[in-house]
Amino acid sequence: MREGARDSMPIMLAGWSTEELLHAAVIAPRGAYVALPDTRVITRPGWFQLITPSLRQGGLNEVGLSVLAPDVADAVIDATIAEYARLGLFFRWRVSPDSAPEDLAERLAARGLDRGESVAMAGLTERASTPRAGITVDRVGAETVDDFNRVMAEGWEMDPAPLAVLNQKLIAGPERGHFLFLARHRGEPAGTATYASLGRSAHLMGAVVLSQYRGLGLYRALTEARLSHAAARGLSLATSQARDETSAPILAHLGFVTVCRFPVFTSAR
Repeated sequence: MREGARDSMPIMLAGWSTEELLHAAVIAPRGAYVALPDTRVITRPGWFQLITPSLRQGGLNEVGLSVLAPDVADAVIDATIAEYARLGLFFRWRVSPDSAPEDLAERLAARGLDRGESVAMAGLTERASTPRAGITVDRVGAETVDDFNRVMAEGWEMDPAPLAVLNQKLIAGPERGHFLFLARHRGEPAGTATYASLGRSAHLMGAVVLSQYRGLGLYRALTEARLSHAAARGLSLATSQARDETSAPILAHLGFVTVCRFPVFTSAR
């Protein structure tokens, strides 16, 4: 990790060292995926990449780690972007604190990719939940996965067909370590979220609330439900790579601390 990765951590969490939090929030989540039949996982020292042609509009298409020598970085960047473009895939490139070279973000921006900010956060799972009138959150099973899939696809503006294959795989068994949750507002499916069990921690991801239900507390309810479930399974820490302008402030209000920030670049849809 670069030294700068530690600078933005304002407080510590009881029982967790700085290095443990960095690993739990930044490195461990690279393994929080379940591959589809057409997913290619490309790993080598200093490199982690996913390519999934069936998920054209996002998901399982990203560069999660890139440690490149300055003299070859441009060629690797161009070849990687070209491959996603050839396949017509929306993808992400995470410039985590252990990435290289130092100007990797500037090189990606020069290719016209859109830059966003990811906030790696961590918080303890033990906490009191706040009941909200009209909102329920339940773990997804075979009887509700279709509702989950429909809401997820609508919320993320994605084709539901390949997502259905992925979500069926995710609920196939708890040994996979992924848990799906569906939020309803007055009985209507309104939001979805997931977490992955990663050793001692739970990684929160994939939360989305349909536009007509935003501002009603569904994201917070989905977060509290996942934290409660993780705590019951003996996971004391939860992490997330949150969006600076949306979910990060809510997580901060729930007691999560910022571990580090890093750029995330995306292709045009």
